[in-house]
Amino acid sequence: MDDVDASVTQISKNMLKSGDWVTPRINGVAFLEKPAMFYWPMTLSFNIFGVHDWAARIPFALSAIGLACLTCAFGVWAFGQRAGLYAGLCTATCAGLFLFTRIVIPDVTLTLMIALAMWAFLRALDEEEPHPRFWAFVLAVSLGTGVLLKSLIGVVFPVAAAVIYLLLTRQFFSVRTWQRLRPISGFFIALLIAAPWHVLATLRNPPYFSLSLHGGPGEYHGFLWFYLINEQVLRFLNLRYPRDYNTVPRLWFWLFHFLWVFPWSVYFPAIAKLSFKPVDRAGRSRFLAICWTGFILIFFTFSTTQEYYSMPCYPALALLLGSAMAAGGNWVKRGTRVLSAIVGCAGLTCLTIFFLVRNVPAPGDISSALGHHPGVYTLSLGHMMDLTFDSFAYLRPPLAVAAAALLAGALGTIRWTGLRSFLAMTAMMALFFHAARLAMVAFDPFLSSRPLAEKLLKSPDGKLIVDGNYWTFSSLMFYTNREALLLNGRYFNLEYGSYAPGAPDVFIDDARFKSLWRESQRYYLVAYQTRLEHFEGLVGQDHVNIAAAGGGKLIFTNHPLERIGRYQGIPDLSASSKNPLAMPPVYR
Repeated sequence: MDDVDASVTQISKNMLKSGDWVTPRINGVAFLEKPAMFYWPMTLSFNIFGVHDWAARIPFALSAIGLACLTCAFGVWAFGQRAGLYAGLCTATCAGLFLFTRIVIPDVTLTLMIALAMWAFLRALDEEEPHPRFWAFVLAVSLGTGVLLKSLIGVVFPVAAAVIYLLLTRQFFSVRTWQRLRPISGFFIALLIAAPWHVLATLRNPPYFSLSLHGGPGEYHGFLWFYLINEQVLRFLNLRYPRDYNTVPRLWFWLFHFLWVFPWSVYFPAIAKLSFKPVDRAGRSRFLAICWTGFILIFFTFSTTQEYYSMPCYPALALLLGSAMAAGGNWVKRGTRVLSAIVGCAGLTCLTIFFLVRNVPAPGDISSALGHHPGVYTLSLGHMMDLTFDSFAYLRPPLAVAAAALLAGALGTIRWTGLRSFLAMTAMMALFFHAARLAMVAFDPFLSSRPLAEKLLKSPDGKLIVDGNYWTFSSLMFYTNREALLLNGRYFNLEYGSYAPGAPDVFIDDARFKSLWRESQRYYLVAYQTRLEHFEGLVGQDHVNIAAAGGGKLIFTNHPLERIGRYQGIPDLSASSKNPLAMPPVYR
């Protein structure tokens, strides 16, 4: 569990412990940004399997598997068995789905609901469909569930894509269209699913409504204002407060899709050879996929965006790619040759780096070798910019596995064509994902505070203080099952909830910290190593006792621990403190 994962998982732990499944809370503070259904599956998983980090990931793993299977089934229905298989493989092994399901965010489950809604929409309209009423019901359920997962975009994306499709195919004003879609009954079904939680959350977090278009320090307008006005309208306009997010440049947002859909993105040119005339099931499915993808990409072109925001269009792209791959042709052959060159060069690069760093020392953990680029930490993959040449010394096993996967993939795509080459690409990505998992293990001390939590659990009891924002060291609270005082941390995600009536007094400043630190009660303070001199100057060097260190982070205590000297057992303190680690990405 890293910062984002542990933070949102804490909400599910709190729901299980308190029995309040309506108002999400972190450290006792209301967290009103996201709908509660995001947390409910994790809470159920905890209830069944116990509170473990792996249990929190089960719902998202199942969603990813379900998304791949659904895309495959959609493709089989629309284009045939081979195209459906290819579409499922594209979804299951594309780089973007792997990257963005390493984070505990609801987007993969939202994508599953949107894909289901799009398929239900086509099936309800299909003249050969014997059960249009059932598929109209599935459409309504998907829309209502989507709203409970990620608010209005859960209904805006599929409805907008469907409306564009109906208008361009001249079915929008057809009586038959609305007879089969049953929009009135569908509206009430979706409302029945989505409305109860929204009503309860509004009633429990007054004031009930505000039309203000401004937010700022000390202002609290209740749940509904923050959830609808601030999170939907003002975020789209890039006016949301607090501004705890960044946005990907528009051009890069579009171009990154060649990476997110890799390795299958080499077949994008082959899509242009397909027929999009809505005269048969295949043509209608392709045309809907274009409307579906186009609306989402254009929507985020005019809004703030993160790298993973376009995930809901991955299934549409996979359907188009699967159809093109099944059709074959020169563009598919050329794409395979291009892929052979790309992965071959990438494999040789990994192999070269592996040999160059084979004798480079790797003391301590990877945090001591990383760079420092806080300006990009509000992007999901911002920490990739921290990699330095020396840091690859800590990644030798992942480099070796990645090189083997890429070179084997290059050989397979050179030797085979068609189905065999696609299966070789699938095997390559599966092995490459394993290399990425090994790299994440190496990054664990840096991104997560789990090693520190294990040391803290073995230390004498004491209250916990976090330097800065809760997100920064949230895994410490997750693994120790403690709440914390936040030192100068009243900003970003928890700021708005901190002004709610009855909010807990968990935010402290330097003056109060100094007072608490002088008390007889034991306190633990977690901070980055670069803050050591600051706290020595604030409370005096004799009152700063280091209890644990790791990943560029320290745990101080205000009273000496028995048999532990001030710096005893703290590895590579001087080396790792040269890395001025700053604010990690927060949940957006």
